[in-house]
Amino acid sequence: MKTSLVSVSVLLLLCACARQQSSPWEGTIIDLSHPYDSTTIYWPTEKGFVLERGPAGITSGGYYYSANRFWSPEHGGTHIDAPIHFFEGRNTVDQIPVEQLIGPGIVIDVTEQCAQDRDYRIDVDDFTHWEARHGRIPDGAIVLLRTGFGAYWPDRKRYMGTDRRGPEGVAELHFPGLHPDAAVWIAAERKIRLIGIDTPSIDHGPSTLFESHVALFEKNIPALENVANLSRLPTKNFTVIALPMKIAGGSGGPVRMVAVVQG
Repeated sequence: MKTSLVSVSVLLLLCACARQQSSPWEGTIIDLSHPYDSTTIYWPTEKGFVLERGPAGITSGGYYYSANRFWSPEHGGTHIDAPIHFFEGRNTVDQIPVEQLIGPGIVIDVTEQCAQDRDYRIDVDDFTHWEARHGRIPDGAIVLLRTGFGAYWPDRKRYMGTDRRGPEGVAELHFPGLHPDAAVWIAAERKIRLIGIDTPSIDHGPSTLFESHVALFEKNIPALENVANLSRLPTKNFTVIALPMKIAGGSGGPVRMVAVVQG
């Protein structure tokens, strides 16, 4: 009888430990990635995503088989900018520690400001106002900037400000981004893992010097761009998992990104 009681106690302890270990992933899972297809938005100078259909059907062996090929620039769709993208000697995609790609998320909502000005740049005040309501941005946070422009995907004209291709299209880009002063501030004053935005670039559309990229990437803070479904996230209390294709030496790459919302 004593042995049975000990066995039951051990079993209950193991079950409790299993519940504790699984708890970080319990909650509602939100997909934060746009699919890749012919409508996926890329920079105006890029060709875009191409899926080359391969064989599909029943083989001579009697089983079904299909296999395709795809072609894509590193930067397009929901993707990561590795720090090497705009700062020499910083991390390439494969050098970003996995621990930096998973962490507690927060949403800075600037949809009202961006509705009034499609070239709006998120500034230091937007961060400090968030902190006044919700507390200091936690160490190790993944900061997501919600401009509301994700609602326009995949309409290039509404999302980017232009549907023209080539250098002419680049000159006509208009969408919100992060002010360089705010990029410098958050990189220096807060210990964040990643930053992301629901527009094509962490710098706003008219930028020609990409100063926010430079300020973040100097500190080895990667940026996530074209993030989807930020409207479905709470302000905080969720975990972000943003795992890019591990391209050796890459300056960026597609990301399958999800949020696990607690509660």
